[in-house]
Amino acid sequence: MSDVTRTQSTPNPEPAEQRSRTRRSIAEKVGALGQTRIGALLLLIATVAAVVWANVASGSYETLWETHLTVGVADLQLDFTLHAMVNDALMAIFFFTVGLEVRREFAIGELTSWSRALVPVIAAVAGLVVPALLFLFIAAGSGYESAWGIVISTDTAFLVGALALIGPRVPGRLRVFLLTLAVVDDIGALSIIALVYTENFNPVPLLIAAAGLTGVYFTRYLRGGRGPVYATLAVIVWLAFLASGVHPTLAGVAIALLVPVYRPDRRDVEHALDLARTFRQSPNTQYARAAANSLRESISINERLQSAYAPYVAYVILPLFALANAGVLLSPEILAGAMSSPLTWGIVIGLVAGKFLGVFGSTAILRLLRLGEFGPGLTLDRIAGGAALCGIGFTISLFIVDLAIDDDAAQNEARVGVLAASVLAFIIATLIFRLSDAIHPDTQSGQTLLRPVDPQRDHVFGVADAPYTIVEYGDFQCGFCLKASGSIQEVHGQLGDRLRYVWRHAPLTSVHPNALAGAEAAEAASLQGKFFDFERGLFADQENQRPSDIIRLARRLGLDMPKFERDLTSPEVTGRVRDDMLDAEAMGISSVPTLFINGRRHNGPYDAQSLIRALEQSEQEAQPTTPSR
Repeated sequence: MSDVTRTQSTPNPEPAEQRSRTRRSIAEKVGALGQTRIGALLLLIATVAAVVWANVASGSYETLWETHLTVGVADLQLDFTLHAMVNDALMAIFFFTVGLEVRREFAIGELTSWSRALVPVIAAVAGLVVPALLFLFIAAGSGYESAWGIVISTDTAFLVGALALIGPRVPGRLRVFLLTLAVVDDIGALSIIALVYTENFNPVPLLIAAAGLTGVYFTRYLRGGRGPVYATLAVIVWLAFLASGVHPTLAGVAIALLVPVYRPDRRDVEHALDLARTFRQSPNTQYARAAANSLRESISINERLQSAYAPYVAYVILPLFALANAGVLLSPEILAGAMSSPLTWGIVIGLVAGKFLGVFGSTAILRLLRLGEFGPGLTLDRIAGGAALCGIGFTISLFIVDLAIDDDAAQNEARVGVLAASVLAFIIATLIFRLSDAIHPDTQSGQTLLRPVDPQRDHVFGVADAPYTIVEYGDFQCGFCLKASGSIQEVHGQLGDRLRYVWRHAPLTSVHPNALAGAEAAEAASLQGKFFDFERGLFADQENQRPSDIIRLARRLGLDMPKFERDLTSPEVTGRVRDDMLDAEAMGISSVPTLFINGRRHNGPYDAQSLIRALEQSEQEAQPTTPSR
């Protein structure tokens, strides 16, 4: 068998020499950055522009943002400054997307499993409490102790963007940890805004808000026209929050928490496919509309709204917010005042030191006590870098500055503290990540199996204490994985109980569109003791692994169908597959099949005889050598 027997994760028919001569356009280069990096870059540009504008032409900066806008009919009018419009209206959309993410995590994400969420949840809570305590200690006697909310929150947009720019080589598990932490962090920050920074409270308009929110909940049951109904009720709820004295941005959170979220149901997906085939056979407007509506409805409105609003939030709302709020005057007198201000130092130390001590300290204690799930790749040095990044408290910190402090000079000192802390946190995180990568070079990355075989977790075929072990990271739609499976069966036929075989998931979703669904279906089948039966069924028909094919295979194997269909969308199943994928990423696996022979990566051919030789050689290498006399 040829050594070149593995398919790459991103095959491209274009010759390499032709690709090297092709110059990408500026638009292609920008697009390759991704929404996260572009959003963080725009946020940074807007921040710099605000600082420069406020110092070069402070009069025009203040005049623009204090421009009044009046909206209304007859005697019913709303009067806003442009600054208030950004902070009260546009930021409600930002908080709406935050609420959507919180709702999703509790319904189908990381926060559905307490054991999985324990570490980031504890780290997030510590990251809220420790900065606030440090701020209160340093700012005591300044008269601005009530501004402690400025240091509690991490800016998720900057956090994710910075991680993409300066993070470690394989950030997958750290990214999941930080995103889960950021969701809990947002919950804490939003709760504190609602409970601590609400003035002139009037409960009567909240009765109207409650009625509107009830309408939002029941809108899901309408057969059509839900979009205009959601929009109308959202405006009513926002106005009611505004009239009540509760900050109107929290209306966005309240609405988002009532928007339904669910994993795609296979019946909805199949129905959409049937309508698409009908349209293909008889293309007309009616079938096109029906197919489009069915495709859209197969995805929950929560995820559709996140996808729809994310570009506007990243590219428009957050940069506008930074432009309106980051205009800090930086004259020598103001900087000297900030250097001696306990308010400024309380913010800097609270964000930079407090976030690091809270997040890293609590995580280190949990690891020492062996509490919670960490997983391969989530090492303390990487957590330290992520904890340092948590000191970037930009968006909500600046938002709370406007709520907690009335004096213009004190607001300026607070903004200096927020910007300085964000820059320091970024620099410290960069140094930690670079030092971590230098201490742990990737010359041997992925050559050793990171997660030892665990019979309680892994799918093991063979005797548990067999002297030989083959672990395969594979993809049920990969033709080469099918060949490797045949070779391993031959090896087992010759070695018998001396070999145990372990399967782990590494679906190449960019190449095989149904591979992830196949992996999750196999996990659902494993909950009924049929993993390897399902594996053989998937390998036997690699071309047909659509939802209907998976259901047909499950029926043929005699599975409990109601349970199987519930398990297909359960967090337990999706989390198990994702863990294997993150392990594969941590070991640099970009092609399948990837085999590990007795814990060491196998880089040669995988015909039966080559595998047997590799197994025997690994056994000889493991035996201690007898010293010569």
